[in-house]
Amino acid sequence: MLIHRLHLFTLLLCISGSTTATTSVQRIITLAPHATELAYAAGLGNKIVAVSDYSDYPPQVKNLPKVANYKGIKIEKILSLKPDLVIIWPDGNPPRELQKLKQMGIRTYPSQIHRLADIADNIEALSQYADNPQIGRKNAQQFRQKLAALKQRYQHVRKVRFFYQLSEKPIITIAQDHWPSEVFEFCGGKNVFENSPAPYPQVSREQVLLAQPDVIFNSRHAVENMDMWADWSRIPAVRLHHIWTLNSDWLNRPTPRTIRAIEEICSYLDEARKNPSDLNH
Repeated sequence: MLIHRLHLFTLLLCISGSTTATTSVQRIITLAPHATELAYAAGLGNKIVAVSDYSDYPPQVKNLPKVANYKGIKIEKILSLKPDLVIIWPDGNPPRELQKLKQMGIRTYPSQIHRLADIADNIEALSQYADNPQIGRKNAQQFRQKLAALKQRYQHVRKVRFFYQLSEKPIITIAQDHWPSEVFEFCGGKNVFENSPAPYPQVSREQVLLAQPDVIFNSRHAVENMDMWADWSRIPAVRLHHIWTLNSDWLNRPTPRTIRAIEEICSYLDEARKNPSDLNH
């Protein structure tokens, strides 16, 4: 009985909080491309009045005012737009400028995503500010269902050793437990630099050679010279022609489109598994 009453109380809090949030939040600003996509997935598209540079999805956001970039946040411009809510990115926006926003009384929502499950959780949380919260709840549920289906399909596949190249000069990759490592792991990928103490380690070509990856992933946004590994045939991925270019927007932005990144990576790793004898054990 007590548990039942607690559930009812929680439900009432959610309902009342949602109503208040919807009526009080009419003008929203997002400070990161992934936050823009999450806001639209949550049903907030009609309330967004400004976004960050490189926010280009969905297409209609391209013409909105830009109030943030890699250099920082344009606080005066944000204040002039009189937002009711600013969706911030604590891992990417300058902490001092975020603190200044809060000191000026600007209401903020921190969009922090470290795991795939956080994507759906963020969409659901943001949906409380939508005129129709069911849009966000439905999109969150669809994401979870697609994720579960992919997990079931790939949970017993053979591991494939991969190297993900984030940049060319210097060569930077990812370590375990840092975005987007979980995306690769979903398909049975095994990161050759997973045990690096740095979250985004800088490595040399010689270190990649020693790591012997069966697959190398990169993206056109990050790597200009697509033939930079051509002379390194002692790397299995080079010898086997397992160097593939990924859609960086799907992969590096934690949004519903991350599902497409998982599907893309899974298809490439499936290709690598076609000749098991070629793979490292």
